[in-house]
Amino acid sequence: MSAAEIVTKVTCSSGHIRQLKQKVPPGSLHTVFFATIVTLCITVTSGVCSKALSLSHPIFIEENQKEEKLAYTSPLQQEAINRHKFIERINKKYSPKNITYPAQGVAHIKQTRYINQRPVKINIVEIDTNANSLLNIKPQTAGEKLNTRAQISTIARKNNAIAAINAGYFKPNTGVPLGALVIDKEVLTGPIYNRVGIGIINENGKTRFVMDKVYMTITIKSNKSTLRADNINQPRMLSTYTLIYTPKWGAMSPMAPKYGKVAAVKDGRIIAMSANQIAIPKDGFVISAPAKILDKLAKERSISYDIKINESFKDANHIIGAGPYLVKDGEIFVDVTAQKFGSITGRNPRSAIGFNEKNELIIVTIDGREESSVGVTLTQLAYIMKGLGCKYAMNFDGGGSSVIYVNGTVANSPAQKGGIALSNVLTVFEEEIKQYET
Repeated sequence: MSAAEIVTKVTCSSGHIRQLKQKVPPGSLHTVFFATIVTLCITVTSGVCSKALSLSHPIFIEENQKEEKLAYTSPLQQEAINRHKFIERINKKYSPKNITYPAQGVAHIKQTRYINQRPVKINIVEIDTNANSLLNIKPQTAGEKLNTRAQISTIARKNNAIAAINAGYFKPNTGVPLGALVIDKEVLTGPIYNRVGIGIINENGKTRFVMDKVYMTITIKSNKSTLRADNINQPRMLSTYTLIYTPKWGAMSPMAPKYGKVAAVKDGRIIAMSANQIAIPKDGFVISAPAKILDKLAKERSISYDIKINESFKDANHIIGAGPYLVKDGEIFVDVTAQKFGSITGRNPRSAIGFNEKNELIIVTIDGREESSVGVTLTQLAYIMKGLGCKYAMNFDGGGSSVIYVNGTVANSPAQKGGIALSNVLTVFEEEIKQYET
């Protein structure tokens, strides 16, 4: 028998078919055929093993492949990858000795920096919900009624929070939030001066953030007329304003304005009217307005109100208004004049919130008014937030309110031990039950 040419077709990992040609002497043909069969068997078997490894270990990559491909990864596997990347990024960004991880996807960093040769103590919490799909970020009030206050530890423990930070401004003597506050799509309070707010959007198992000025259009409707209301559950600013008060405000409405009245609405009708305080119906609301407006409404039926929020927040589950802006679209932007914050620009304890290009949340407190930490101005805070990678950032209530809670304890050093009693806080906690897509 003469020398033969053996042609073997091999399918590569790239999907291309290659032909391998060999010339062998006649006496070795049986050996070649046997070797070829064994080689093909090994190739098929290793391909199956490789596929199995790829499915069970998404980071497994076959060796000696010019075109490397990852197999399908399940949501749980992708979350494990995201968790690893989050830890890797945090450890690279900060000194490892200053980092703790109170939960998956949550990092707490303590720093001391020097600004103009003066010390500043900073607490930073970074949150990546893609590294832990159980994480939930949500504002909480101190109690069922808006006129309630409590220390951050009380609010945080009640909600099983991993981390919490003081949030929006509030009226010190009552605890009522000053500015927009929306929780679970329920508008609790309206904006003041259309100040900036952060929106938290939960959709399709993902969390994302938006930051913009908050505008609300509040309309009171009846069977005969429509009129514009100026705010909801907020202190009166002008006697001519028309305001709405819901049961969240408390048991009683505020006093009527000069030349005005308050009217209780239930089942679409005004059931009581007074120039003094009036009880807020549990399943209704109160309108506080100039007398001529309420006298007209008293004769009408099907009275209700409707609230529309500007487009930026149309999908938001939660909104916290505060301000001013610190970083806007990646640039320093401290609009104290436009948002009427001229009185708080000095060096003080501060709280802030922001998010980066990857939609990771960053919350910060800075201690102040002490030798070991002198505090910062709004502009200095803006540079800190930008330096931490924030594309958008805003100021939260500061001064005596500035307090952060991490893993069961207050992590900063507020002037009052444990921090003053607060109206509302932002909490980070883990859901007890989570459905994963398969």
